Amino acid sequence: MEQPGRGPALSTYQPALRDRLLAAPVVPAPEPWRPVFAYEYGVPVGGLLGIGFAAHPDSGHDLVLVDSTSGHGLFDAVTGEKIARDRDPDPGPDDDTPDASDGLSCPGLGPIAGSRVRVAGLFGGSLPAVTGDGWVLEVVAPAWPNHRVLLSREGGSPYAGSHGEGWWHIFHASYSEFRAAGFSPSGQTLAVATSSDLSLWTRRPV
Repeated sequence: MEQPGRGPALSTYQPALRDRLLAAPVVPAPEPWRPVFAYEYGVPVGGLLGIGFAAHPDSGHDLVLVDSTSGHGLFDAVTGEKIARDRDPDPGPDDDTPDASDGLSCPGLGPIAGSRVRVAGLFGGSLPAVTGDGWVLEVVAPAWPNHRVLLSREGGSPYAGSHGEGWWHIFHASYSEFRAAGFSPSGQTLAVATSSDLSLWTRRPV
């Protein structure tokens, strides 16, 4: 019986890179970023499916819509306040989950009711990985299935620079399934979502 062929051999660079990423401890995000929630892993959200960004029509603050198995929630990404909750959203016919809607979106609530918010997470989609002023977010999994979220700024790189200088390992999803990570369209908020928690960082003062 013919044996299945083996994949291509790793280069000498690839194992060294894997070891480099595995060795980097989780560290706080650098200034001007600050965590929005006091809890180390953000705020608990059981059964989290996906997240999306919107802007508050009055304050201009970034808002984060969270889609979960128990409904929808809306968080102020500057203060961390949960400003709206809907345990039984009415998305309309044939649209009860993001994968059933055009563009992977969910209905807005609270101050953004009447709009739709694009969501990234379990059903697909993505969030911005780069800001206009050079911050970059990368998600890697050198020890699959655990994901690591790496933040770098212009001139820094996880593949060349020193950890804690030009790049930072800011989140390790070792206890729950990774859902999504990225910046808000404004570039002022960074979010990481797992199946059990939402973590936020902001560059705006309270």
